[in-house]
Amino acid sequence: MLRCKPFVALAAALTLIAGWQIRATAEEIPEKYKESIRKGLDWIAKNQQKDGHWAANGDHHPVAMTGLAGVAMLMEGSTVRDGRYAINIRKAADWLMERSQKGQRNGLIGNPDHPSEQGRYMYGHGFGMLFLGSVYGEEDDRERREKLKDILTRAARYTGDAQSTQGGWFYNSAKDGHDSDEGSVTVTQMQALRACRDAGISVNKDIMKKGHEYLKKSTTQRGGVVYSLGRGGIGGAPLGGERPALTAAAIACVFSAGEYKDEHVKKWWKFCAESRMHEQGGFQGGHDEYTQFYLAPSIYFLGEDGFAKLFPDWPADKRVTWSKYRAHMFERLAATQGADGSWPAAGGWSVGPVFSTSVACCMMQLDNNVLPVFQR
Repeated sequence: MLRCKPFVALAAALTLIAGWQIRATAEEIPEKYKESIRKGLDWIAKNQQKDGHWAANGDHHPVAMTGLAGVAMLMEGSTVRDGRYAINIRKAADWLMERSQKGQRNGLIGNPDHPSEQGRYMYGHGFGMLFLGSVYGEEDDRERREKLKDILTRAARYTGDAQSTQGGWFYNSAKDGHDSDEGSVTVTQMQALRACRDAGISVNKDIMKKGHEYLKKSTTQRGGVVYSLGRGGIGGAPLGGERPALTAAAIACVFSAGEYKDEHVKKWWKFCAESRMHEQGGFQGGHDEYTQFYLAPSIYFLGEDGFAKLFPDWPADKRVTWSKYRAHMFERLAATQGADGSWPAAGGWSVGPVFSTSVACCMMQLDNNVLPVFQR
C-alpha cells in the first residue's frame, strides 16, 4: 500500500531530482528476502511488552526502541487499522501517546526520569514523533485522531523550543544541555518533523530551515559532517572531525525534505562514496546499524542512475546504485540473521537485538515505498 503525501503540488513540481526521474511507485522486494523480513518482524512482534512498548537490553531506551520498532512494522504496510501487525502498531501508539507530557515539559514524548533517558531523552522524542506522525495519517477514529493531532502539534513545538542557537539539537533540550548540539540527534528531529509535516501537522518552517543550515555548516571542506558544530560556530567545521555515519544521515535528512539539488548533497555523497560505506556487508560493529539505517534510504532515493547524474566521470564499476547495494547488503543481512528471526547486536555502540532487528527490517522494506518520509 502506497501512502500519498499531502503536498501533491509540491511533489508534482519535483518530478526531476538533480536530472533524474523520480519513480513514485513501489518496487517488488526480491522474493529471497521476504522470508527474512517476515521472520524479523515476527520476532519484533513476539518481543513486544504486554503494555505495548519495546526496549533495549535491560529495559533501556524504551521510547526510542518503541518508535523504531513501530516504524519497521509500518514499513511492511500494516497500519493501526489493517494488516498483519495492526494490533502491535496500535498498542505501540497507545503506549507512546501515554508518554506525551503536559505541564512543565509540554510536548515531550518520553520520560526524562527514566534512568536510560535522563541525559538523552531527545532521541526517544524524535523516534516517537516519527512513528506517531506516520501513524496519524491512517487513524480514522475521530477521538484518537484529535488526540494524536494535539500530541504531535505539541511535540513539534517542543522540538522547536529544544533547538540550539546554532540550529542543531542535543541529547537533551537546549536549556538542559546548555545550548549544545550534535549531528545524530539533529537528524532524528528533522526526520520526525518531516513526518509530522507530511501528515498535515503544522510545523514551523524556520525550525526546519535552521536544522538544514546546521548540517550544511557542519560540513568540512572534504565534504564530511562533523559530530558537533558547537556553540562558537566560528570558522566552519574543523577538518579531521568528519563522521561518515553523520554524513550519510545528513543526506537522508535533506533528501527526505526534497532538497535534492543543494550543493552539499554532492559533497556529502563524494565523501560517503570515498569512505566505501556502501560496500560494507551487514552489521559488524561500531555505529553500523545507525550508519546503514540512513545510508540505505539515501541510496534508495538515488535509484539506479542518480549517482551517475551527480558524478558522470565516476568509474562505472564504482558507482553507487540501489540494486548493487541491495544485493551486497541484503545478502549479508540474510546470512547473519538468527534462527529466531532477530539480528544480533553489532557491538560497539549497538544497544541490542530490538535495535538491530528493527533497523534491518526498515532497510529491507524500503522497496515497499510506504512511508512518505522514506518515499522516492
